[in-house]
Amino acid sequence: MKTAAPPKHSKILILDFGSQYTQVIARRIRELQVYSEVVPFDLPAAEIKNLNPNGIVLSGGPASVYDKGAPQIDPGIFSLGIPVLGICYGLIQMELFFPVARPAFTTKARPRLIRESFR
Repeated sequence: MKTAAPPKHSKILILDFGSQYTQVIARRIRELQVYSEVVPFDLPAAEIKNLNPNGIVLSGGPASVYDKGAPQIDPGIFSLGIPVLGICYGLIQMELFFPVARPAFTTKARPRLIRESFR
């Protein structure tokens, strides 16, 4: 008789940039019955691949991504084919690798406040 393999549980890695909320993020993920593990932000992409996560969260941190010597992630993370969610610092960290397109023009029009009476 063949027994079914145990179900593979989801695993989310949280790359910690030093945010005071990293543990809160991990706890909230665990409350959804998903295994989460907090790892250092500088974990190489090869090691992340070996951990076989279903997703990655880039947490926040106290630094600015524009500061000299600011914490940086391994850009190879984005080539692993794993979904990545950036929160605060982590989101701006992603924007460094995937710049947001800016409009070629801007409008000089001022916004108007429209007041309506609901009598």
